[in-house]
Amino acid sequence: MTTERKRVFSGIQPSGEVHLGNYLGAVKNWVDLTDDYECIYCIVDLHAITIPYQVDELPERVFDVAVSLVASGLEPDRCILFVQSHVPEHVELQWLFNTVTPLGDLGRMTQFKDKSERVESVSAGLLNYPVLQAADILLYLAEYVPVGEDQRQHLELTREIARRWNGRFGEYFPEPDALIIGPGRRVLGLDGVAKMSKSQDNIIPLLATPDELASVIRTAVTDPARKRRDDPGNPHVCNIFSLHGAFSTTAEREEIEARCQTAEIGCVDCKLTLANNIAENLAPIRDRADELRAKPRLIREILSEGAGRARAIARPVMAEAYDRMGLRRVGSE
Repeated sequence: MTTERKRVFSGIQPSGEVHLGNYLGAVKNWVDLTDDYECIYCIVDLHAITIPYQVDELPERVFDVAVSLVASGLEPDRCILFVQSHVPEHVELQWLFNTVTPLGDLGRMTQFKDKSERVESVSAGLLNYPVLQAADILLYLAEYVPVGEDQRQHLELTREIARRWNGRFGEYFPEPDALIIGPGRRVLGLDGVAKMSKSQDNIIPLLATPDELASVIRTAVTDPARKRRDDPGNPHVCNIFSLHGAFSTTAEREEIEARCQTAEIGCVDCKLTLANNIAENLAPIRDRADELRAKPRLIREILSEGAGRARAIARPVMAEAYDRMGLRRVGSE
């Protein structure tokens, strides 16, 4: 007897090549989820245009993210992977949801407040970002959404939008639950303070070569109280040591912890070990990415097939939503 798998949806911004924060905080977990869930993953390019951007760079950024995702294990036989703008039903459903979403709820969103402070002119798209995010999820009747701590507020709004729409037009859209997997912590960047982010210029690229990794990690902030090598360090306040938790063995971490606290090794040694371990762990992903970059047509085919599979799910959902709202189309009766 087979049991129908629950459906998961999540999306990622096309900010270019995926970095370790994306990988450890989301992508690695996404790959693991494909073993037990029906997974739908989306490159959310429509979200990316809510703030100023370079038009000629966007297609390349979408391609780079797609390469990173497929190389990480999100192959088409394991999940549905597509580009958001290739499935216009996302925007259609967003408009329907706009009619049941209070303006005050959008103005209270923490990410809206943060992002609106960084731009001179706040667009309606930035304000309505969470409604599109709700449409992304509910268009596929997803039951679970893997989330980090910075997305909990948006998921709760998605649940509220589903609740409001169902209350007016009948029970249809599920109220998706948060799916918490992995350590559930933010991955800090090279500064050891802010979340790893390309806009903050504090990332470790996922597909960096061993030499590039060593060069980038060499600049990372460690224990701020440790000024010299012969000072005892405190690995428990050091972001580099926390990254060892994802890429080094238990024995290595225990040795580094002990030798750091007794000043037997300095930060340079600790960073070099981390860089070598990251390079070794991620070598299969780098190799697969090199293959994919040489086959851009294959990436386009994967995304096109994914969009077709996504639309096959989305179309009947939109038809039902239109019908329940009295927006019956000619020939549908």
